[in-house]
Amino acid sequence: MVEVHQHEDVLCLEGIVQRAGREWGIQVYVVDGMMVDTGPQTLAAGLTDRFSAASFDAVVLTHSHEDHSGNAAWLANSKNVPIYVHEKGVELCSRPADYPLYRQLVWGMREPFAARPLAETFHSRTIDWEVIYTPGHAHDHVALFDKQTGRLFSGDLFLGTKTKVILRDESIPLLIDSIRHVLTRDFRAMYCAHAGYIAKGKDLLARKLDDLLQLQGEILHLHGQGLTVAEINALLFAKPSPIIAVSEGEFDSVYIVTSVLAGHPQTESKSIV
Repeated sequence: MVEVHQHEDVLCLEGIVQRAGREWGIQVYVVDGMMVDTGPQTLAAGLTDRFSAASFDAVVLTHSHEDHSGNAAWLANSKNVPIYVHEKGVELCSRPADYPLYRQLVWGMREPFAARPLAETFHSRTIDWEVIYTPGHAHDHVALFDKQTGRLFSGDLFLGTKTKVILRDESIPLLIDSIRHVLTRDFRAMYCAHAGYIAKGKDLLARKLDDLLQLQGEILHLHGQGLTVAEINALLFAKPSPIIAVSEGEFDSVYIVTSVLAGHPQTESKSIV
């Protein structure tokens, strides 16, 4: 299912994937002749019709995860438009996707495609976008900022103010640094890949940073008192998120704890298991 919204002069294509009694939302944006992300392959039937009707000259991926790049191959072949991603994602996009079954069922199989590396700025039809490297969620993650309009396309940098689980290879310290970096920009509206359009985007992203800093401080304090990773996880995340079971452990709150401890040298002399 795909719904169409308009905010400011941004075309917002909101896709909803329904699997096993759950809904998974994803956003594709088109602005000034630039498409931001492509949505997952499981929404191809609804999205490709919208793509055919939309006017754009290039696609910029916030990162290479399959829910953001699932229709890139179709766009490259059918619309003959260039696809851009951070240089760390170029080679990954050229290979067949390799990810767990639950992600295949929710987002589909992303086909290989040729991507071009992003520079520090990207020029759409009339706008020079600052490409901000924002690792933490993914090693090839970027956000796009337009100084003139105060508009930010944040990919998966935000998602929500509270962080309860992360992927196994995510890093909370890197995410904190990336959010701090983005918050030095004077933006207002934020276009999140999953939460959608947020008018007071900077305020909410700042709230997320505060929450992560508090969580990081609690983890370091508890570890300093001698608690193990398992004990810290049980104390801070007493109610396990359903996504832990659904993902067979690829998402888990325990990775929040381990990534915080791994990112702080003062914990190296103590066990983090």
